[in-house]
Amino acid sequence: MTPPHDDPVLRSARREALVVLAVWLAALAYTVGYCHAFGYGRDPETLAFVFGFPDWVFWGIVTPWTLCTMFSAWFAFAFMTDDDLGAEQAEESLAGEERPHG
Repeated sequence: MTPPHDDPVLRSARREALVVLAVWLAALAYTVGYCHAFGYGRDPETLAFVFGFPDWVFWGIVTPWTLCTMFSAWFAFAFMTDDDLGAEQAEESLAGEERPHG
């Protein structure tokens, strides 16, 4: 028996979802790990500031969120594909399908 072939739009959507999930998990792990390691239980005398932020906030939150924003722009404009969804149905044929029966 041959395996069923997925719709190319579905395959593309799954690939894009897996990439987003992987990047989200990596960003989550880095942000939580870095902030926990360098933000808690710290002597206030060792606190330094980077562009007005405490150093652990800048390197643990501002930097990864900025990188994620840049990644999102690249992902949307360069990685995602615009797939053909098929022929558009006429409005007259859709109007009959949308009415509830009863």
